[in-house]
Amino acid sequence: MMHMLIYALVEASIRDEAPAAGSSAFDRLVGVAPDADSVFDSYVTFDETDVTGVGEGWWGERPAAAPVESGAGEDLLEAGWEATIEAFEQNLVAVREGLDELDDEAIMRDEDLVRHACHNLGAYRGPSVVLYDEHGQGIRDRDRLERVRNSAESCWIVPTDVHY
Repeated sequence: MMHMLIYALVEASIRDEAPAAGSSAFDRLVGVAPDADSVFDSYVTFDETDVTGVGEGWWGERPAAAPVESGAGEDLLEAGWEATIEAFEQNLVAVREGLDELDDEAIMRDEDLVRHACHNLGAYRGPSVVLYDEHGQGIRDRDRLERVRNSAESCWIVPTDVHY
């Protein structure tokens, strides 16, 4: 089982509401919500203290939620955005190199995982996406990040450890 740290940007008027709003987004990503298909197996938030080897036990101490405009929130958002850029760049390099080096038949067979990298570039949810809105939809570009961030009167970031 693979671990991954993801983040949800949610609207909440007080600190106690933010983890619940984040869990609602994460529920959609693991298929708990009735209108959602799972892209992850499970998740553990950083306010869960009765689990070992996951969440804080895996990633170290993190706030359960932080206002995006706070120091902790800015740190979490920066980490999420950097991971987003890194995943995008890795997949883009794999696609470009594969298209340059492989013939059509090799690409069709998915040698060097070129088709997989193409899928990851187009994904809106799942292991190639790190930031999500409160509805469990991926945030994959800077313009969307700023729209989500500025659309909430009080925007919070909620980290979680997902498994896939």
